[in-house]
Amino acid sequence: MASVDFYRRVPKDLTEATSLGAFMSLCAIAVMGILFLSETLAFARTIMGTSIALDENDQPQIRLNFNMTLMDLHCDYVSVDVWDTLGTNRQNVTKNIEKWQLDESGQRRIFSGRNREQREVVHEEHEETMEELHEDGEQAVELTPDTFQNFIESHEMAFIDMYAPWCIWCQRLHPTWEKFAEDVHKLGMPVGIGKVNCVTHAQLCKDQRVMAFPTLRWYKEKNAILPDYKQDRTVAALTAFAKRKLEMEQKYKDWESKNAQNPGGKARTKPFAGDSRPEHPGCQVSGHLMVNRVPGNFHIEAKSKNHNLNAAMTNLTHRVNHLSFGEPITALQKHMENTPFMRKVKRVLKQVPDEHKQFNPMDMKVYPTSKFHQAYHHYIKVVSTHLNMGSSTRADPSNDVNSITVYQMLEQSQIVFYDEVNVPEARFSYDMSPMSVVVQKEGRKWYDYLTSLCAIIGGTFTTLGLIDATLYKVFKPKKL
Repeated sequence: MASVDFYRRVPKDLTEATSLGAFMSLCAIAVMGILFLSETLAFARTIMGTSIALDENDQPQIRLNFNMTLMDLHCDYVSVDVWDTLGTNRQNVTKNIEKWQLDESGQRRIFSGRNREQREVVHEEHEETMEELHEDGEQAVELTPDTFQNFIESHEMAFIDMYAPWCIWCQRLHPTWEKFAEDVHKLGMPVGIGKVNCVTHAQLCKDQRVMAFPTLRWYKEKNAILPDYKQDRTVAALTAFAKRKLEMEQKYKDWESKNAQNPGGKARTKPFAGDSRPEHPGCQVSGHLMVNRVPGNFHIEAKSKNHNLNAAMTNLTHRVNHLSFGEPITALQKHMENTPFMRKVKRVLKQVPDEHKQFNPMDMKVYPTSKFHQAYHHYIKVVSTHLNMGSSTRADPSNDVNSITVYQMLEQSQIVFYDEVNVPEARFSYDMSPMSVVVQKEGRKWYDYLTSLCAIIGGTFTTLGLIDATLYKVFKPKKL
């Protein structure tokens, strides 16, 4: 057995202690101590590692969350459409979507509905042609920029149809509007009925901010009374609307005269006079869509079941309040912040560096258009990201309390120009990346740590031993 001894002893009387050897021994102890401490700290600390892998997510659909503010588009004309390469083509999606009409300061003013489809107005069919209706004279006065102002000044109450000859809804309304004007004349109602051709007199309609055809607008004492008329387009409905306006105005005048006759008496309740309500054409549309995991787009377009939009007045300036894919983890309502899922998300995200948190890079960005016939198009690459902040080896990461799957986004935006006859749209094109990013904590194995410690001890001892031997030979006194 003694013949295989790797650690044979050297007799002590054959060794020699020197001051140089003592110094080198102290250096070896210091170096080994520093390296040992550094190695121990490195072993105790974990680093964040990333890798690329094929995305194995087999879910057919993904959730798309959005919250947009349209600065200059009324909620009645906001339509959310979805298209993808599988043939999906959904028009005016309303499920899980809500709209808020905004005031001039951008604050929510009127709730415009959730999951509500736009109502189709009733049109009236007439046997008479326009030529037959005009045989006894044209009761709906054709107005021009030269006569428009005089017309609304000479009539205390006026009702005006602003139309485009190419608009199908305007064509269906023409005979109804003429018959309505005849009824107003026969009944002796103090209302001026007029119409404006917005193709011939485009600047006049721009000045009146006509956004859709036909626009039926009531004027009182030269001022437009908003909102515009959007009910059924029949002679009976139009006549009833005009009568209600006149009745409200008469009640208001009676109230004024009675209060004037009795100034010291008890004030009477002021009736509604049908005055114009402030109606800023801004809309906040929000909700979520379930879209297929294939290239596609969703776009916000100016559209209406009962109007043709005026392309020359459609402004798609918008602000992206929020846009993300997957289950929402940011911009949540208070009642959703304390769910078990969100507690898990917060615990994991605290450990993730900011460079791996590109979940909603478009949030709170404004995309203005300074001219008509243009709009922003956005191109988004969606990357599935697996965050694993634990050491679990479970087959199903969704059940791991330290692992979640989120979606990061890369985005590019640019202005697209449209032909004058086409209505612009704010388009968001998305594409799912076939690769996924895996972000996980990486630490050293215990055997790697022990190997490093042995290397430190052996390497330091050997290296400084060689240095000591070399220096000893150099500085050893030579024998004569």
